[in-house]
Amino acid sequence: MEEQLRGFMKERFGDALIAEEDFRGDESYVIKPEMLFEICRAFLDDETLNVRFLSDITAIDWLGHDRERNGRFEVVYNLYSLPHSYRFFLKVRLPADNPTVASLVDLWPGANWMEREVFDLFGINFEGHPELTKILTPDELEGHPLRKDFPLTYEQPQFNWNKDDPPEVIR
Repeated sequence: MEEQLRGFMKERFGDALIAEEDFRGDESYVIKPEMLFEICRAFLDDETLNVRFLSDITAIDWLGHDRERNGRFEVVYNLYSLPHSYRFFLKVRLPADNPTVASLVDLWPGANWMEREVFDLFGINFEGHPELTKILTPDELEGHPLRKDFPLTYEQPQFNWNKDDPPEVIR
């Protein structure tokens, strides 16, 4: 499957391919952000590769690291081909100012909450997302807690939905 995938990427999207990485047997393809949607649609349409499962979306903040020169943020898409039992990753690198990439919700409806989580915690915008709102942090919280420049505090955020409830006694 690895050779099929490599051939697919180089033949169909060679101009979008920035780098190919292999870390402990996990294959990753760093691609141009503007080609993400088209590449993912091609994976869904290709009967040979049969990449139908978006397992996860996450991000990395490279602030202060050597890799920051390629873009402060890296969004990582964990893709899986069930018939081939093969996992690989697509990565896009985004700048610090206005980190934006296309939403994949139209291809994988399950991307909805994954993209909202990355938006909430890293501040990465997913263009075309149907409802890009916070999902984990309180509405009053300003900033994105998984960014490396987010200020450390020791104040517990108060969630609105239960602030007037008496504390539970655990016995």
